[in-house]
Amino acid sequence: MPEERKTLEQVVDEAERLGVVGSPSSTAQLALDILGSAVTRKLVGELALLRFTQDASPHYALGQITEVQLRNIWHEDPTMRSLIRQRGRVDAVSERQDTHLGQMVISAVFRQGGSGGYEPSILGTVPATGTPIHLVSDAILDELLRPYRDQIFYLGHVYGSKPRLPLWFKHFGQGPDGAGEAYHLGIFGKTGSGKSVLAKMILLAYARYPQMALLVIDPQGEFSRDLKKGGASGEFPLPVGDVARKLGKQPVVLTVRNLVLDRWELFEQILFESLFFERLTIRKGENRELACGILVEKLQKAEVKLVDLHERSSFDRAWRILQDDKVQRVFYRAKESRDRFDTALHEANPNEFFRDYWGPVAELFREDRPGARSIKKALAWLLDLNATNRRILVVDLSKEQAKGLFWNEKIQSLVIKRLLDGLAQTAEHFYKEGQSLNALVVIDEAHRLAPRELPREDEAARGVRGVLIDAARTTRKYGLGWLFISQTLSSLHPEILQQLRIFFFGFGLGLGQEFQSLRQLVGSSGTALDLYQLFRDPHSAFDTASRQYSFMTIGPVSPLSFSGSPLFLNVFNTVEAFLEANRLEA
Repeated sequence: MPEERKTLEQVVDEAERLGVVGSPSSTAQLALDILGSAVTRKLVGELALLRFTQDASPHYALGQITEVQLRNIWHEDPTMRSLIRQRGRVDAVSERQDTHLGQMVISAVFRQGGSGGYEPSILGTVPATGTPIHLVSDAILDELLRPYRDQIFYLGHVYGSKPRLPLWFKHFGQGPDGAGEAYHLGIFGKTGSGKSVLAKMILLAYARYPQMALLVIDPQGEFSRDLKKGGASGEFPLPVGDVARKLGKQPVVLTVRNLVLDRWELFEQILFESLFFERLTIRKGENRELACGILVEKLQKAEVKLVDLHERSSFDRAWRILQDDKVQRVFYRAKESRDRFDTALHEANPNEFFRDYWGPVAELFREDRPGARSIKKALAWLLDLNATNRRILVVDLSKEQAKGLFWNEKIQSLVIKRLLDGLAQTAEHFYKEGQSLNALVVIDEAHRLAPRELPREDEAARGVRGVLIDAARTTRKYGLGWLFISQTLSSLHPEILQQLRIFFFGFGLGLGQEFQSLRQLVGSSGTALDLYQLFRDPHSAFDTASRQYSFMTIGPVSPLSFSGSPLFLNVFNTVEAFLEANRLEA
């Protein structure tokens, strides 16, 4: 016969007791009188539970212990302190009269319903002193959240403890697994704090949903390596691509080499950044802008196609256009300047200009490259609402993929802006048609793309930042969410921070301006911030196997944090533990 399932009450009775409710306590924070049997164990960070009655119904409150204090009133007496100074300790009072007081922040309360299930409630009263407080185990969480077990996802364990911390990442559509709307997420922490690994785990959490599309804008190329077949790399070789394929998702990586740019204005802007006109004596400024504009205008009137710019005939046409005196008068009014330009043009070697300056720019717009796909077609493929299992697209814009092409940070910004504009336009189109886009965009190195401050002359970067700020404000209603990954809080634009719904804070934000920004986001949770400051640098561990990647999370990301209080976790430090906990196969 199968073993009879235990009730939650039975499981709680079997759990270890840590202490009882003490005084003073409030509905925001409970005081714990810790039992003598528990004072020698690690308590800070532990997830604890108490059972109480409210409105004639059984209730269960859960929270993390954020602080433990030691009090001994005899040791605080001046006379006794003088005696201790001489003897070191007084056997009658030292240790024996110690009391350990804990602080517990309640993050979730569940009420037992009539059908035997459990539903969210609030702590509307303070349980009586002496109410037992138990250590939470996996068995308690499994029973409490049994109706939602298919939605639960695990990124790691409760901070400094053994139970896995249940989280949920719902898609942005309707239905039992849907959130009904999009929301924005943020992952913050110093280099080496585990941000990228956490982001890849979250990416797989959303990859479970066939109806959800995922786009990763990858300026450094880190995500693209892990999405290739057998392409796991680094200290935490998570095979993101292999797992996604097992889930039915088709990941595609587009690099600079096979991403086709598809706008004349992009060609005009990139030509302006190139050395083409520099070698013809036109420095950066208004004259070069006019030269690029008139050349593009004349090429379009001559019916030269954007995708054919790489051909020698297109270059020859452009070369002849620049030799026209009427064209030269557009960007040089002074005859002396025109003569200088005309001399440089006639003395230049057209073959050299085609090979070194025109070709690397024109190749970015060439459509017949192997595996090439235009930005418009790539977004249409990714966001196709009729696809049975929608896709994952990673756009790798790293410099190492751009050999033989004209590429720098400004051009990277121009391409990212084109991608973001296309996303926003598509999302708005679907919204007007009454459809939700149900997509998530992952932005790596967000502090570089949307910084708080930018030089005035960097128009390309300002354009990207402007689109990201506007998207964070407006796309939520379109079903388009954003996941921003950043090394800092203080340097990311505040408009974006204000729009984030879910935060993950890793190690490295506990000092100076970063801590002030963190305090503003977390609010007045003093003990929570004290616990955050206990996070260790993962790289201070003796070896890679013992590294701990700790995070504080705020927002509706867990069934245990619907009150909005912070939760703390240690992310899995082995790939096998992560895959096994979430029943994923590589």
